[in-house]
Amino acid sequence: MPDGEIIVERGSTARDLGPKLNRSAGDVIRFLLLQGEMVTATQSLSDDMIELFAAELGAEVRLVDPGEEAEAELLARYFEEEDDEVEEELRPRPPIITVMGHVDHGKTLLLDKIRQTDVVAGEAGGITQHIGAYQVDWNGQLLTFIDTPGHEAFTAMRARGAEVTDIVVLVVAADDGVMPQTIEAIDHALAADVPILVAVNKIDRPDADPARVLQQISDRGLVPEQWGGDTITVEVSALQGTGIDDLLEHLILMAEVEEYRASPEGPARGTVLEAILETGRGPVATVIVQRGTLRVGDSVVAGAAWGKVKALIDDDGDQIKEALPSMPVQVLGLSEPPQAGDEFRVANDLGTARTLGEARAQRFRLSGHMPTPSATGARLEDLFEQIQRGETATLNIVLKADVQGSLEAATESLRKLEREDVKLSFVRRGVGGITENDVALAKASTATIIGFNVRPDRRAREMAESLDVEVRTYEIIYKLLEDIEAAMLGMLAPKYEEIVTGDAEVRQVFRIPRIGGIAGCYVQNGTIRRGSKVRFLREGVIIWKGTINSLRRVKDDVREVQAGFECGIGLSDFQDLKEGDIIETFEEREIPRV
Repeated sequence: MPDGEIIVERGSTARDLGPKLNRSAGDVIRFLLLQGEMVTATQSLSDDMIELFAAELGAEVRLVDPGEEAEAELLARYFEEEDDEVEEELRPRPPIITVMGHVDHGKTLLLDKIRQTDVVAGEAGGITQHIGAYQVDWNGQLLTFIDTPGHEAFTAMRARGAEVTDIVVLVVAADDGVMPQTIEAIDHALAADVPILVAVNKIDRPDADPARVLQQISDRGLVPEQWGGDTITVEVSALQGTGIDDLLEHLILMAEVEEYRASPEGPARGTVLEAILETGRGPVATVIVQRGTLRVGDSVVAGAAWGKVKALIDDDGDQIKEALPSMPVQVLGLSEPPQAGDEFRVANDLGTARTLGEARAQRFRLSGHMPTPSATGARLEDLFEQIQRGETATLNIVLKADVQGSLEAATESLRKLEREDVKLSFVRRGVGGITENDVALAKASTATIIGFNVRPDRRAREMAESLDVEVRTYEIIYKLLEDIEAAMLGMLAPKYEEIVTGDAEVRQVFRIPRIGGIAGCYVQNGTIRRGSKVRFLREGVIIWKGTINSLRRVKDDVREVQAGFECGIGLSDFQDLKEGDIIETFEEREIPRV
């Protein structure tokens, strides 16, 4: 039996599995046959079958997704020995502090006061659209801050922030209290098992009520220290700068208690916070180093992206030569923008980084993480026709965003809008402006182009107009979600409820030459209207459906006859009239979609 852990792809056949365990395909088939499973040599095996056979032989196997085998082998070959840090090499490092909270509770303004810069002014609608990471020197102590967006659409980004952080600063407005995104932030911080400091902001407001905030967070399991709990709370005013020093002192104290350490020796490892495709600079990734030292010239791999570090830029925009643990930097030189949340690692050489990156790209393609163009689907204006044909309508979308984090958030938010009768298919998702290639792909796949914080250039716009490709651009995610949801609801097949408007009993049947039968009726309930849809009931059984062609009251043609009156009714295409039959009129009213 081979030594160590054996990597096996899910869905492997008996022909694939046997040699990995030094057995033949026949051995695998024979064993499974004895277990009551009839398989062939080329039939994909379930996870249970593979694990059952391995257990019988006493082999240790690790199941991986299709295409992941080559990547797993490369990781084991090049990075396995780096997993353990040497105790003697560990050094104190700055704490990584994530600022979380509800939208518009003052997170960015608070960080702005700490950094003495103006981040808020450059944001659309005053809402942080993607993660920013900054390092602050306070009284000789370094602190790293990650500013996460507060809107609920960016839940995944907040969760990722909690995973790379040491301390969470939960910002709660004293005049607003705990809100839905505040609760989400608490959940993410608790799940990451990190200390939480609550900053009660906006205490300068006339209607501020810090005591109510303390009660609300206490109800969520964060009992303040002054109430006998272990959650530090600090009252601040980001607008006036009140309580900022007190907040930083508490953060330094928490960091000293926890003793955050990492080894600056060896190849760097860390996490990608966001990535963007910039004109003139190419792919730019914002990363935070978690161990080792990242240097200019290092060969790196992050997800499917790989390359050599051409430049490192700190949060002040200055080029630096190296980045130590807990330091956020922008990295230039990658082959493509990596996914937000990807782990980045320094490889031995560029060939290793490229091999691993390409293996991952192959895995993504096999597992469908990288969407391929689809010719099926519909644009918004074609959706209704598709539903009328009785098909489940699919709205194809080419989604472009300014940074990887925004792209991920917009994708997840749009997926939540899917319904049973309308599905979303992302033909392409990417960062950067809307290009002619995007327009060509949208035309080929009958897709709608959606741009978030990006716009088409002149040639792409002209091409879209000439090819009749719909392009929608947004700067605020609320507007994006509202518009797409409204469009999807508007394009759905209308739903109707049936309202009975009246019924009349046939009392006598008159036969008129060249006209046919006319039912002399007595209106029992409601109103009988000319042109109404009608059901003809005989002993409660529907025997015909149609419309009222003519309606007379005595000798006059009338539009409607109320209950309690007699009338003559002529029906379209139906002559089998008998006394005692019931004519029931109804109309279909559209039910508003919600």
